[in-house]
Amino acid sequence: MRLDLEGFLAAHGDELVEVRRHLHARPELGDAEHETTALVSRRLAAAGLEPTVLSSGTGVVCDVAGARDGPVVALRADIDALPLHDLKDVPYRSVRPGICHACGHDVHTAILLGAALALAERRADLRGTVRCVFQPAEELTSGALDVLADGVLDGVSAVFALHCDPRLETGRLAVRVGPITGAASAVEVVLHGPGGHTARPHLTADLVYVVARVVTDLPAGLSRLADPRAGISLVFGMVSAGTAGNVIPGTAVARGTLRTLDREAWDEAPKLIERLLEASVSPFGVSWELNYRRGTPPVVNEAGATAVLTQAAVTALGTGQVVEASQSLGGEDFAWYLEQIPGCMARLGVGRSGLDADLHSGAFDADEGSIAVGVRALAQTAVDALRRYRATG
Repeated sequence: MRLDLEGFLAAHGDELVEVRRHLHARPELGDAEHETTALVSRRLAAAGLEPTVLSSGTGVVCDVAGARDGPVVALRADIDALPLHDLKDVPYRSVRPGICHACGHDVHTAILLGAALALAERRADLRGTVRCVFQPAEELTSGALDVLADGVLDGVSAVFALHCDPRLETGRLAVRVGPITGAASAVEVVLHGPGGHTARPHLTADLVYVVARVVTDLPAGLSRLADPRAGISLVFGMVSAGTAGNVIPGTAVARGTLRTLDREAWDEAPKLIERLLEASVSPFGVSWELNYRRGTPPVVNEAGATAVLTQAAVTALGTGQVVEASQSLGGEDFAWYLEQIPGCMARLGVGRSGLDADLHSGAFDADEGSIAVGVRALAQTAVDALRRYRATG
């Protein structure tokens, strides 16, 4: 049964776009989303709902309880921004230097808010409860763990989410059974040596040369020590060493991200990196430290939940608008939810001609027509999921 949201979107579509623009102009970093939390809470309360703030201090959980008992299913959106400058020339450009919604979390938040409000108008028809989770700190990979620690998913049958995809045109949704993202971890290598004069590198340890070896040898070595089918990738985004052109520094630092398509390779990666580090730096009398911070495993969509979301998207958007997704190396802490309960994340098309910047770029922007598309898909998924999990127990 198709959920008719035309009247709701006619009445509230402009409001949801304004919410997105307000959030885009006033982004907040992970664990500091106080204004975003307050805005979402106020709007939900105004609709007669009872939102609660997570014990971490930011993030909102709100149940839309139906008139009749039934299962609990969850919808999730992330609300934090990235530490990037907003490079767009738009009226809703970020007013906070160095902070930008460059990953579409403002769109995710507006969509889930819209779905919650739409479902609240139909509580009399719901058999069960839809738990709406506005999660903080996804970019820090800690927000999902805070949600789990608060017991938010206890008793929940399945959880669903959407993620913006600028490579997919607006109006479309991409789904996939099994892994849809990669695993991701932060890697920092710190090298130490005695330092010295650039005229006499043979009497000291040339850390600039050694760190250059590290940032080339480690990615290349991993491609030979790990199963190539794992799709392992180590990319360094920051290298720092020295302050003067005629001085060999005593410390060098390289920071990057390790990503892989495979959970087993993700588990093995720290030992492989240690092995390669020792081989790269030991001939030069350099000591090293490896600071390896595990991020998130791959998001693995469960088959039953994916079937629910896929059929709901077909119902809400049309058969031709639902396509097969490919697996990416991007990380997502939604993965922690799916290690606990069934669920599915789909990719939401936000692309249009003239919007060609990728995620995590300060120039990224989303087609705001995708908000109504996301509301339709997510609300329909919630209704269909209540029916599916009521039938299966």
